[in-house]
Amino acid sequence: MKKGRLEAFSDGVLAIIITIMVLEFKIPENGTFEALKPLIPKIISYIISFIYVGIYWNNHHHLFQIIEKVNGKILWANLVLLFWLSLLPFATGWMGENHFAQNTVGVYGFILAMCAISFNVVQRVALKSEGPNSALAKVMQNTTKETISTVSYFVAIAISFFYPLISLFLYFVVAMIWLIPDKRMEKLIS
Repeated sequence: MKKGRLEAFSDGVLAIIITIMVLEFKIPENGTFEALKPLIPKIISYIISFIYVGIYWNNHHHLFQIIEKVNGKILWANLVLLFWLSLLPFATGWMGENHFAQNTVGVYGFILAMCAISFNVVQRVALKSEGPNSALAKVMQNTTKETISTVSYFVAIAISFFYPLISLFLYFVVAMIWLIPDKRMEKLIS
């Protein structure tokens, strides 16, 4: 199968996710900066989630530039990834609305962990389809960032029940790690 429909559908879902997150903001009734103060936790939540959605969009784009073709297993694995990503607006809003309460930060981290695991599954299923001598196999030889990220999410989830702001900081650190482009991937697609 050609991969164009999967890419277009995924791009559309990610665009909708970002749109839903920004629509959660209630417009203050007056035009003062003071009126924005209660929105600060929501704005922080939105910024972190926007960065994550952007990272997934970027990595998804790069991944499917390398993949030659898709099959039913890749389609289903990608759909599971989109399911977990589609829960980000809920978790983002809940966390921001409740000023980073323990449970909200833990649920947010769980969704981030499931997104990471799902993306790894998409990569593994695609690798199986592409074969051990494929360009994707060369890129996936080192999965250090993936492992560090997933472990960090679960550590942050555990910490969230005691120190939710430290967990939030860990989520931010993981996002910053992923903002650095994968040089192996960049070389293959340029």
